[in-house]
Amino acid sequence: MAGAITDDRPSAAEGRQGRPLIVTEDVELLDDLLRLCAAAGARPEVHHGVPEGRGRWDTAPLVLVGNDAARRLRGAARRRGVVLVGKDQDDSGVWQRAVEIGADHVLMLPDGEQWLVDRIADVAEGVGRPALTVGVVGGRGGAGASTLACALAVTSARRGTRTLLVDADPLGGGLDVLLGGEGADGLRWPAFAASRGRVGGGALEESLPEVHALRVLSWDRGDAVAIPPQAVRAVLAAGRRRGGAVVVDLPRRIDEGVAETLAQLDMGLLVVPAELRAVAAASRVASAFGMVLRDLRVAVRGPYAPGLDDHEVARLLRLPLVGEVPTEAGLSDGGGPPGVPRGPLARFCEGFWERAAVRGEAA
Repeated sequence: MAGAITDDRPSAAEGRQGRPLIVTEDVELLDDLLRLCAAAGARPEVHHGVPEGRGRWDTAPLVLVGNDAARRLRGAARRRGVVLVGKDQDDSGVWQRAVEIGADHVLMLPDGEQWLVDRIADVAEGVGRPALTVGVVGGRGGAGASTLACALAVTSARRGTRTLLVDADPLGGGLDVLLGGEGADGLRWPAFAASRGRVGGGALEESLPEVHALRVLSWDRGDAVAIPPQAVRAVLAAGRRRGGAVVVDLPRRIDEGVAETLAQLDMGLLVVPAELRAVAAASRVASAFGMVLRDLRVAVRGPYAPGLDDHEVARLLRLPLVGEVPTEAGLSDGGGPPGVPRGPLARFCEGFWERAAVRGEAA
C-alpha cells in the first residue's frame, strides 16, 4: 500500500545532497530499508531520532521514518520529502501519525517496495524536474513527422538543453540515418529488449550514440526485435528523469509499447499536410491517439489545397493549432540535419520550445 498526502517532491537542490536519512529503531524494518537502499544504489544515514543539530534533518533529500519512530519526531521542523514507512497493513493510526510529522507519503512494506526503490534511486541520481516530453506523429504516411521530430531535437540541443531523441517506429528506417549518424557508436533499441524495473538515467545517456550534440535511441539494421512494454516504460522513464527535453517519433499505430510511450508524453504533435485526404486520414489517427494522450495538437504542413489553411485544418480536426511547419530546402540533398541554423524549420522549432518553456514554468 502506498498513499500520497501531498504531491510535493524534494527540489533539485535537495536532491544534490545525495544520501537519504533513515529514522527507526525497528531492526527488521531497518534491514528492509537498507536492502532497498542498496538496490537503488544509495548509501543512507541511520538515526534513532532527529539528528543532533537538526542540520541533517533539514538537508537530507529524503527521510524514511519508521512507524515506530513517528512519535519521537512530533517536535521536528516540518519539511518536504518525508515518508512514513511501516509493515502493519491493519494499522489504523498510521495516517494520524503521518499528519503529525508532516509526512508526504505513507508506505507499507512489502507492497510499496518498488515505489520506494524508485524514489530512493531518484535521490541517488539527483533528479529534479523531469524532461519535457513531446511526441510527433504523422497524420498520414509521408507527412514529415520524422523530419519535424529531428528538427525539434536538433534545435533543443542547439539551445543548450540536454536532449534525447527516441525513435519509437521500428519500421521508419532509423532516425540516426536521417541525422547522418548511423555509424555513431552506441546502443540501439534491441540492446534494451530485456530491460525491466528501473534503468539508470545516467547510464542510459552515456550508452547512446551522440549526434549533433544530442543523444539518439534508434533501431539497428538487423532483424526486427520486439521491445516488451516493460522495457519501453523503463527506458523512456530513465530518459525523462535526466531532465531537459525528450522528443519521440511515433508510429501511426498504437500497440502496447506505444501506449506506454504515450502515457509518458506531456504533449503530442500531429503533423498534417493541408490536403483533404490527409485531413481525413489524420482524423482517424487523432481519434485513436486522443483516447490515450492528454494533450494532442496539430502542426500543419503546406502547400495548401484550395479552401484550406492551417486554422481550417485545426478546426476540422478539433485540435489546438501549433502552427504551420515550413518546408526546408536541401534536406534530401545532404544539406545537413533537419533544423539547420537560421533556416525556416529551425525558427519554427525555436518558437515552439520558447512557448513550451513558458508553459513548463507556469505548470
